[in-house]
Amino acid sequence: MPGSASTHRSRRAKRALDLVLGGALLLAVAPLLLGVALLVRLECRSAPVLFRQARTGLGGRRFQILKFRTMVPDAEARKAELRALSEVTWPDFRLHADPRVTPLGRVLRRSSIDELPQLWNVVRGDMSLVGPRPTSFGPETYAIWQTERLEFKPGLTGPFQVDGRTSMEFTDRCRAEIRFFRHATLRSELALLARTALVVVRRTGTA
Repeated sequence: MPGSASTHRSRRAKRALDLVLGGALLLAVAPLLLGVALLVRLECRSAPVLFRQARTGLGGRRFQILKFRTMVPDAEARKAELRALSEVTWPDFRLHADPRVTPLGRVLRRSSIDELPQLWNVVRGDMSLVGPRPTSFGPETYAIWQTERLEFKPGLTGPFQVDGRTSMEFTDRCRAEIRFFRHATLRSELALLARTALVVVRRTGTA
């Protein structure tokens, strides 16, 4: 079918972009990654530098996402006790003044540097540069209509990161992501990448 062939070509082009641009970015920021890794290690020698967490990806498949550790070592164990304070509806979890975040972690989060190890996830093929952000909770918690977001490979950035940030509930986030990716093109995704860079620069410059 012509539509299927067109979709296949689009996915191959997107994968090529992920490999070329994602790989180039990974090489470009390698010195920064090494420097940040050293700082994270110095802040807490008893905990790993990288935080690995199971996330939900394409088709509901679970994979290990990589981030620089920005929280205290027992952060996951303390999540349950903070559940009632979450600013969004469970199973999503977000807390603006999260007491588990370390001083260095606050800087890394504000600048989004903590997310840079996910460029390796992009090169590996777990993620794309642009796509719905993968959730920590499994697909069994999704409403039926929300599973459409699982038809798109998860991304390093997406509409939620540019327009919603921490203020958007998961249901609104799903609607925004599904609406965008139903009609996404390489041009629109490159434009979203550019907008993401502007958002990161602006947030990094705020106190």
